[in-house]
Amino acid sequence: MIVVAEVVFWVSCAAAVFAYASYSLSILLIALFVRRPHRTGDILPSVTFLITAYNEERNIGAKLEQTLALNYPSDRLEIIVASDGSTDRTDEIVRSFADRGVRLVRVEGRVGKTETQNRAVREARGEIIVFSDATTRYEPDAVRMLVRNYADPGVGAVSGRYEYSNPTGASIGVGSVVFWKYENLIKTLQSRIGTITGCCGCIYSVRRDLYRPLPADIISDLCEPLKVLEHGHRIVFEPQAIAYEETTEEANEEFSMRVRVAVRGMRGMLFMRRLFNPFRYGFVAYQLWSHKVMRWLVPVFMVLAFVSNMALLGRPLYNVTFALQLLLYGFAVLGLLLAPLNVRLLPFSLPLYLVTVNWAALVAMGRVLRGYRAVTWETVRR
Repeated sequence: MIVVAEVVFWVSCAAAVFAYASYSLSILLIALFVRRPHRTGDILPSVTFLITAYNEERNIGAKLEQTLALNYPSDRLEIIVASDGSTDRTDEIVRSFADRGVRLVRVEGRVGKTETQNRAVREARGEIIVFSDATTRYEPDAVRMLVRNYADPGVGAVSGRYEYSNPTGASIGVGSVVFWKYENLIKTLQSRIGTITGCCGCIYSVRRDLYRPLPADIISDLCEPLKVLEHGHRIVFEPQAIAYEETTEEANEEFSMRVRVAVRGMRGMLFMRRLFNPFRYGFVAYQLWSHKVMRWLVPVFMVLAFVSNMALLGRPLYNVTFALQLLLYGFAVLGLLLAPLNVRLLPFSLPLYLVTVNWAALVAMGRVLRGYRAVTWETVRR
């Protein structure tokens, strides 16, 4: 029994470390020897800038002003706001921009973000579709930076770079900022090697003729690019196409968002499961298994490590490993308790974020196994 507990403990620890560290190290090492450059150029294809919104009256006006000020020729830029049955003043505000070329596509019945995008793309005229939302701010040259990659006919989708700001200094926000810096590094390395396997939801683009409608409960910024990949085109990361987003302020907000995203992501992976075949998709399958599936399984590994470690208490080494786990969870709880007091320290903020996102993944896994489908969404970031 002790041997079984030891095996479970060390395998669980190794799997969790692989998901967060060893995979990243493997990508880094491969990128030192493998480069797959693609052509870029100062091109100006016609672009449809698609903003999907639900009850965004507080943000949509500023978003449209900022979009109209982007450094891209106005005669090459079509702006569409796809409203998913908004019940506030979102549609009214969008219509006030009609004389400046902004189009409103209203979808009745609250069908969710993915289906709203599906219907809006059918009305788009641009060669390239750029997907955004109402709360994200773009650098003026962001669209130019995205589309320059389409000078290479082998590129079918391009992701920009998230830069999260934490204006309130929220503890959970500190973790978000650090996490997305880490994710951007991984995307840079993946793109250098060949292709990334998912895009930043608020700043990514797809060739219109490669866009494929997706089921309403499937996460579009993961599966739409994977559809492009499946049909033989690359997805590249453009670090100079920058979008700014504010982090959530409360751990419960981050938790709710992460549960919804994880549910849709897991269902998306089931939808695109044919890409997991390493004999057909090779390195792409390795990326999906390692960076997606293993990451979602980390909370399972954490639970197994904790329970098996309990069975091994009494031995000096395992007393130490158990104490370290208690320290991790204790620091996470302290991060949560200290947040209302405006005490935000990295040793508490990072464990809080780590525990929050992994607990969310575990809850999401349970919902997916019970057949739950997340179609609609509520605005979390303000």
